[in-house]
Amino acid sequence: MAAKLTRWIRAVIVASGLLAWISPAIAQSKLMEFAVHAAPQDFFSKATRFGTPQGEPPILPVYAGDALAGYVYLTTDFTSAIGYSGKPVRILVGIDPKGVLSGFKLVEHKEPIVLVGVPEKRVVGALNKLIGARIGLIASGAEQPPQPDIVSGATVTVLVMADSVVRSAVRLVKSGRLSPTSMTSGAPGTAETETKSLDLTQKENRDWQSLVGDGSVRRLTLTVSEINQAFEKSDNKEAAAHPQEGSPDDTFIDLYAALVSAPVIGRNLLGDTVYERLQKRLKPGQQAIVIAGNGIYSFKGSGYVRGGIFDRIELGQDGSGIRFRDRNHERLGDLAAKGAPAFHEIGLFTVPPDFSFDPTEPWDLRLLVQRATGAREKAFLTFDLSYALPDRYIRREKIQAPAAKVAAASPAEAATSPSSKASPEAAAGEEPLWKQMWRRSTGSVAITVVALVLLTGIFFFQNALVRRPFFYTWVRRGFLAFTLVWLGWYANAQLSVVNVLTFTNALVTGFSWEYFLTAPLIFILWSAVAISLLFWGRGPFCGWLCPFGALQELTNSVAKVLGVPQLRVAWNLHERLWPIKYVIFLIIFGVSLYSIAAAEQLAEVEPFKTAIILKFVRDWPFVLFAIALLVVGLFVERFFCRYLCPLGAALAIPGRMRMFEWLRRWPECGSPCQRCANDCPVQSIHPEGHINVNECIYCMHCQELYYDDHRCPHMIQVRLKRERSAALSSPSTQDAPTKPVRPLISYVGKIVKP
Repeated sequence: MAAKLTRWIRAVIVASGLLAWISPAIAQSKLMEFAVHAAPQDFFSKATRFGTPQGEPPILPVYAGDALAGYVYLTTDFTSAIGYSGKPVRILVGIDPKGVLSGFKLVEHKEPIVLVGVPEKRVVGALNKLIGARIGLIASGAEQPPQPDIVSGATVTVLVMADSVVRSAVRLVKSGRLSPTSMTSGAPGTAETETKSLDLTQKENRDWQSLVGDGSVRRLTLTVSEINQAFEKSDNKEAAAHPQEGSPDDTFIDLYAALVSAPVIGRNLLGDTVYERLQKRLKPGQQAIVIAGNGIYSFKGSGYVRGGIFDRIELGQDGSGIRFRDRNHERLGDLAAKGAPAFHEIGLFTVPPDFSFDPTEPWDLRLLVQRATGAREKAFLTFDLSYALPDRYIRREKIQAPAAKVAAASPAEAATSPSSKASPEAAAGEEPLWKQMWRRSTGSVAITVVALVLLTGIFFFQNALVRRPFFYTWVRRGFLAFTLVWLGWYANAQLSVVNVLTFTNALVTGFSWEYFLTAPLIFILWSAVAISLLFWGRGPFCGWLCPFGALQELTNSVAKVLGVPQLRVAWNLHERLWPIKYVIFLIIFGVSLYSIAAAEQLAEVEPFKTAIILKFVRDWPFVLFAIALLVVGLFVERFFCRYLCPLGAALAIPGRMRMFEWLRRWPECGSPCQRCANDCPVQSIHPEGHINVNECIYCMHCQELYYDDHRCPHMIQVRLKRERSAALSSPSTQDAPTKPVRPLISYVGKIVKP
């Protein structure tokens, strides 16, 4: 039956792939299709009517009487906005002629976490901080885009929505279509431009006060009172309820920053020796800054120790930002400038060479202030230390260039040039969202990779581990606890059959790696699962990397300790129940070919979202369903995995292509010995002795028995023969009568299933 199901599903997947070749994508704007279901007042409070669409991509004028109030556009007309589902997230955005965001309306999405789970109103409400954002200043780098409120369980969806609104608005503003201006400069056919660079020839001795006085060193000071007031104004009641302890006038942080790759600043702050060493380390064009701080709050934090990244400071310029890693950092004991105060912590940071940073233009050092609001929840506020290099350190040169080239360099032309159409993100001068997500998740990525390397070692050296059953049991339980608590509840890295549907649907509608890369941990886990299918089948994921599977097994282990009776399903019934999960998967997969949204609704048969992503904070029917499965699992180990899991079924199909057989068997296994079959926690061993890898979770319990000469009948017989041989060879027992060895069947008879 499994072979027939496998052939059928392979045929469906191949057919889906062929559809990708014969179904051309039709790219056209859907602005008017969605605008007819919106009201002008959704975007501008005093608006009365829509006008006629203008230009390509189209933007829709909105009028208050006869006066132009602003424009409405569709995000997907200007930038990529692919959500976690692999489908576009379409948002109508209102923007006034000055480039200020005034409102938006979510009109289409296929996000599974929003379809059933997190209320759509809550997700859209997280974007409210974007209203009022001045996109012109963001596009020029003078301001940073507001950060949306993060919704637990829907982080990727919220970030995609906010990113698509800002990116599309930046492109629209840079195109000059909101308030076009003519460009005239210089003589006909030529234009005069100015280039700026650091003046590397200056040498001057300066003290601390003069460096601070002219802005060579910039300062940000925050008191405890100012921090508490800022959190109170943030409308986060939980954060406001946990004020910073201390006197209101106590210094929360006194932060200083300076560009030390400028020779005068660098030599005076660092000293000649440190400055010369820094110059040898910097690559051509690379810059460095020094950051020093006092007060209660550490700008370094402890994250860089654990994960190699400084998560409390960020360097920003022209709408882009980057965080420093430990390899970009050097600790300093003090500053060399005369009169410089003593600082609790000083760091010398080199700007990563892959970050486009112009030292002659303004930049910001963003301080991220964290405040715990619960066991795992935190609130965040950002404070900017703005820096502009004093003009005395800048060398300016004027050059004559062809006017055409100057015009081509203008923001309006850059946004509408052929190259910008090919890469909207490059036109906007911004980093793609998936790269931002990987940079933000550096620590989590490192922990996940280490865990996968450890698990690979467990599999490759399984024979050595299973010979020590007590040690191996606790290694397995420890890894399952890590999978549940960190990978599942903390990092929300729970794979789902929805991911399978997304991938196959992408083959039909237009495949792109970008939206798969948006969730780094999910991408890493799927890559690991794909590789492991060739070696071990579906067992590594189902038995080790599935948070809900870990939850089932750990709760069942506790139930056994408490004496909860374990029910063993009769084999004839068991082999008729396990195909149910394949039927469920086929139904979901077939529906997805017609409607991915309907398929995602059916995928709620998985309790993963309820128990892992949302941590049981959900409507009661979903919670009741998840708890019911866990309760049944107390009596029948991994009940859901065995009979209902569509993801396990999806992985079992390609898992049949595995290239190696790692689980060992004795000739006596199954005939007559049934010890492993009776002890297998998920009954994946057939009565005749062979292991059904489609059902195996690779717990290696059978491998413990394989080497145990006190539980495995074959090994018991080998041990007894060895002991008898040793006894016969002993001089003290050569003349003594020997006791006959009990035949193997006498041990097997106790465990052979009647």
